[in-house]
Amino acid sequence: MYLIIDVISNLWSDKILNYNLNKGKVMNIIKYTLIALLTSFCLSNIALAKSGTINFHTGWSGDVTALPVNEDNLMGVGVYKGATFNDNGSGYLHNGEGQCFASFVVHNGVGENKGWCAWADSDGDRLYTSFSGDTQKGINTIIGGTGKYTDMKGSGPWACYDLGTNGSNRCEQSINYTLP
Repeated sequence: MYLIIDVISNLWSDKILNYNLNKGKVMNIIKYTLIALLTSFCLSNIALAKSGTINFHTGWSGDVTALPVNEDNLMGVGVYKGATFNDNGSGYLHNGEGQCFASFVVHNGVGENKGWCAWADSDGDRLYTSFSGDTQKGINTIIGGTGKYTDMKGSGPWACYDLGTNGSNRCEQSINYTLP
């Protein structure tokens, strides 16, 4: 990078700028502008990686309606709301919210979960997923998105843990994604 700047500086000063007025200042402005542009380009490519893994966690609270079908069977629905944080402390899905709608069935002590979630980060862009699994773990699959999540594809595991008797829990998720 510095070699490119030096070559441009030499060409600029030898062939284009034959003024003796503040050559050093002009060259410094050009150098710093090029450094800023190249740094900005590199950082934007890092921030918008075309593929990777989003590792995030969410704290939830929800309203659940359960219908006991008989002694061995239970069906229900739940609406959950929570806050989500990227495990890295920044990036996709950090400092955002999550809303999920779930349907579930428990037959002879074995549960099955299906549902849909809307995730957001602090700038309001949204990622939409569907999920399936048992009542404590499963797979999220990306089904849509807005803003930086538009056209994102991927899936990954989730696992949830009850935090007590008041209906709150926490979930750890990761999504392996690709962007076009």
